Amino acid sequence: MDTQLTKTQLTLDTLPNWLGRDVGPSDWLTITQERINQFAEATGDHQWIHVDAERAAKESPFGATVAHGYLTLSLMPMFKEQCMEYANVKMGVNYGTNRVRFMSPVKVNSRVRGRFKLLEVETIKGGVQVVWEATVEIDGLSKPACVAELVARIYA
Repeated sequence: MDTQLTKTQLTLDTLPNWLGRDVGPSDWLTITQERINQFAEATGDHQWIHVDAERAAKESPFGATVAHGYLTLSLMPMFKEQCMEYANVKMGVNYGTNRVRFMSPVKVNSRVRGRFKLLEVETIKGGVQVVWEATVEIDGLSKPACVAELVARIYA
């Protein structure tokens, strides 16, 4: 991590004030080949564009190995944790994903970070359901790696 960021403090009562507003960005994270290989091991996805650096350099249109799209998506909880924290809540759970798009490949040794925008807040029994637009940016590129709508439930 590059810096120590100040987290946005959220409560169930103040969440509606954040509708349409950005939270973040997180710290930059370098996507190493080791991280890509570990994800391949964890998921069983050993496609050569991810794990064979020599072949990827020769045959891939990207000129290098690239992170799995789902690796990029799986970083969002870590980025979210760096950007925000909820006060006075018992727990939060991931409830789903409305939409996910992988818009740019993340080449090995690229730096990525996350930012979030609150799209929806709905009262549910015992708490709220929120929808965050989560964006993973690639350092030096204008087009993001991934944009997803993450649905979570936060319980008081």
